[in-house]
Amino acid sequence: MGFLVRFLVVTSSLGLAVLIQNYRLLSRSLPAPQLDLNEYWGPGSAENYVEDTTVKPFNIKVNTELISDLKAQLSRPLKLHEPLEGVAFQYGFNSKELQNIIKYWRDTYLRKWDENEAFLNKFAHFETQIQGLRMHFIQVKPKNAEGKKVLPLLLLHGWPGSVRELYDIIPLLTTAKPESEYVFEVIAPSLPGFGWSQGASKVGFDTARIAVVLDNLMQRLGYDKYIVHGGDWGARIGSNMAALFPQHIIGYHSNLCVALHPLALFSKAVRAWLPNFSLNLEQRTFFRNFSEESAYLLEESGYLHLQTTKPDTIGTALTDNPVGLAAYILEKFSTWTNPSFRKLPDGGLTKHYTLDALLDNVMIYYITNSITTSQRIYAEALSETQTHLERVHILTPTGCVRFKWDIMHATDNELKHKYKNLVQSTFYSDGGHFPAMEKPQTLYEDLLAFVKKAAL
Repeated sequence: MGFLVRFLVVTSSLGLAVLIQNYRLLSRSLPAPQLDLNEYWGPGSAENYVEDTTVKPFNIKVNTELISDLKAQLSRPLKLHEPLEGVAFQYGFNSKELQNIIKYWRDTYLRKWDENEAFLNKFAHFETQIQGLRMHFIQVKPKNAEGKKVLPLLLLHGWPGSVRELYDIIPLLTTAKPESEYVFEVIAPSLPGFGWSQGASKVGFDTARIAVVLDNLMQRLGYDKYIVHGGDWGARIGSNMAALFPQHIIGYHSNLCVALHPLALFSKAVRAWLPNFSLNLEQRTFFRNFSEESAYLLEESGYLHLQTTKPDTIGTALTDNPVGLAAYILEKFSTWTNPSFRKLPDGGLTKHYTLDALLDNVMIYYITNSITTSQRIYAEALSETQTHLERVHILTPTGCVRFKWDIMHATDNELKHKYKNLVQSTFYSDGGHFPAMEKPQTLYEDLLAFVKKAAL
């Protein structure tokens, strides 16, 4: 018995020592990877490439033949299956509602395309060439900025969004308020491969390399120091920018803060299994337990597997297929705004958005033929560089805002394994994955509060 006790004590001590040592190793920040800041991502060889560094005005002008052809495609008889009895959006986009949307798109939206096109041109658009890629962006300077502190803000969208997501929040950010000492100068690029920004021609264009392109864009525009806000892929890219360019990023704010640091994943597993132990009463409604999380992933991550493994196949199915493209994109605006909308025959699409706004976003993918190139970001994201970056501590002041019905959340304990200067953490009892479009006032006020707390 004495030997057994001594054996257990010794082995337990050794096991504890190993755990402590591994914890210390995992707790340390890795150095940021050294990436080529001029790496060429355009077609062909970089040997004869000479970058055109001029910044040119850009005007959205769609060929009338394309609009006429789109009308013709939307006028074809729809050969859709009836939804199952009693089923709304649980099996995907409800075919009856899809017919209503196609009719509105063809008979109302496209009839006033000139007006919609003018709306998309309401802000100043520009383009420039960076690392072999044509980059499109919106730039809006502040109004009534006298006596205010003007902060450059890089505003990043995600998938299946576009710069159209940001149209309602940009005026809030760029109009000075008497009660605030801050106003923003907004730069909102189309991510490479999205909308009017060119996609990479080379393998390996992950979110870290996109971060390099976007920092190069900001440097070209003369912004040596700036804030980044992002959601969805914009959140991952913004986080990478804070890790790679801490000398440039003075603040990072996101409505989808995620930490994939090994210790954060361990904390998440504990939280999922023991939510009552890990969360206070107010926060429990924001987080799913293990079984709920597993069920949600099985139900809602099919697109993720497709786009991570075969983005070109699903892209081909959606290219020049406006009906399929609309169903594929708009289904996400239903479920990701609020998962309970799956129970509604119309998917709840117009509870928070207008059909015109939703179709503007679909049109951007359609007229630029960018659905395939936008989806390749999923296949490139699981790179060795990205795995490394998850263990690079971010010291930049960070603000994380959570809208209740978003697709995922992280606790402060999880985030602090990566974000070492989390100055603001907020929870809102409503809102989903597209807050710049759904809750622009709330998102604006949260960003403004973050700037004040971080004293930027």
